[in-house]
This record gives sequence, C-alpha cells and structure tokens, in this order.
Amino acid sequence: MKTEFYNKKARFDYDIIESLEVGIVLTGEEIKAIRSGRVTMTTSYAKIINGEVFWLGGNFLGTTVPDRTKKLLLSKSQINRFAGKTQEGGMTLIPLKLYLKKGKAKLELGLGRGKKKYDKRETIKRRDQEREVARRTKN
Repeated sequence: MKTEFYNKKARFDYDIIESLEVGIVLTGEEIKAIRSGRVTMTTSYAKIINGEVFWLGGNFLGTTVPDRTKKLLLSKSQINRFAGKTQEGGMTLIPLKLYLKKGKAKLELGLGRGKKKYDKRETIKRRDQEREVARRTKN
C-alpha cells in the first residue's frame, strides 16, 4: 500500500523556504486510513493557535470525522521561530508530505511564501522545457 502522500499543489502555489519533519497526534482509525492509502491533503494548511501548531484540512477518508483538526508536535523554540516568520514576512505553513517512519506518522511541514501568477507561468514553462529535453534525449 501507498504510505507516502504529497501535497502536489504546495510546491506549485508556494516558494518553500525551509521544511521540517514533525509528528502528528492521530487516532487509530486515522493511522489505518494512512496504511490503506485513503488520505488527501491538497487543500490543507497549518496554523499556530495559542502557542500550538495545528493541521487543518487534511482529509482521512473512511474515518468518523474525516477532516478533524490535528495537533502537530514541535518544540517550543521551533514554534516560536515559525510564529515569528509567519507574522513578520507574510509566510505560511504548508504541509508538504505525510508518511510513516518506524510505525509513526510524520508530516513534512514547509514554510513558504505564495507565488504570483507570473511565477506560476514560469514554473509551467520550465517544467515543459524539461519534459521536452527528456523526450529528445530518450529518442
């Protein structure tokens, strides 16, 4: 089964400045959903509320509450650093990847700044050029 899930829209919509692996507080049925491959995270984001970081919008299909808010496990210094950067620089916390590591669920949390429309066009153009070069070298 697939136990790695990527937020495909995150790297397209945001410039990721740094990322960090964090733990998640989950229930048993949410771990079962991860192991069976029933997770979506395209519209999810993270938010700092009262000195704690929470993951909102992650969807665990087949659970009793599929879009429950989940607490992320970070140290106080990491929370303070992320809080400072999100408040001063207009950055946001974006979940990039969800995976299992030694039986524990981990989330790769990225600190990113939103891209403008012209940046997205540039990303599409660069990706198309790379595909074209790969196609030519393959033949």
